[in-house]
Amino acid sequence: MTNEFPQVLTIAGSDCDGSAGMQADMNTFFARNVYGMSVLTACVAGNSYGIEDSITLAPDFIAKQCEVLAKDFKIRAVKTGMLADLTTIKSVIKLLKEYDFGKLVVDPVIITKHGNMLLEEEAYDELRTNLLPLADIITPNFYETEKIAEIKLSNETDIMQAAEILQSDGVKNIVIKGKHDGQSDVVKDYVRLENGKSFWLSHPFVDTEHINGTGDTLSACIVAELAKGFNVEDAIRIAVKYTYECIAHPISVGHKFGPINHWAK
Repeated sequence: MTNEFPQVLTIAGSDCDGSAGMQADMNTFFARNVYGMSVLTACVAGNSYGIEDSITLAPDFIAKQCEVLAKDFKIRAVKTGMLADLTTIKSVIKLLKEYDFGKLVVDPVIITKHGNMLLEEEAYDELRTNLLPLADIITPNFYETEKIAEIKLSNETDIMQAAEILQSDGVKNIVIKGKHDGQSDVVKDYVRLENGKSFWLSHPFVDTEHINGTGDTLSACIVAELAKGFNVEDAIRIAVKYTYECIAHPISVGHKFGPINHWAK
């Protein structure tokens, strides 16, 4: 039957070393048995030591990529990753309203897992105000949650309150990724669903420098499972478990900060 195989899309940047961004998304799609496509927003020149240069693609070219995919494929779910700047964010919001790419998962690439701001404030405001409410699921990290909810997260009660704030701002389902600081033997992700259900998902802390692409992988796996027909809760549970396995079984690639292992089962 034509076009019935599960098809998914990532709208994200390219990391040339393959550890994160579009490449991590595509590796995840392949591992989770869905057909993945990509709309590039930016390209980064970097390796396991760090990023040395980057460029942002023109809005017209981003739009053309979406147009040609929409003409041909039956995309069931889509995610956004690195959107780089205000112009790109505005363009992507317009495109997501124009084309039906199914369920939307937003990985709000705002702040690194170490707390460093990635977006200028004007671009952040656009993402928070106009992109997040379009999402079916968002997957912020600890610092991104603090920024979006505008509260300090000091304990589990604060994290639960932050999720309530995000829902009151129009976000449907939220996965708040646990802080990986090595201070605890356990990492806990918090999930709050549109139906009011909430729960914690815990897994052992893995002491490794091979964690590049963790957030990309989590959101991409959620997209893959949604495309295969799983409901939101099951897709999140599967994705958290899969991402943990990818971290817990590292592969030796590069000299410093390496990728997670998408072959892990």
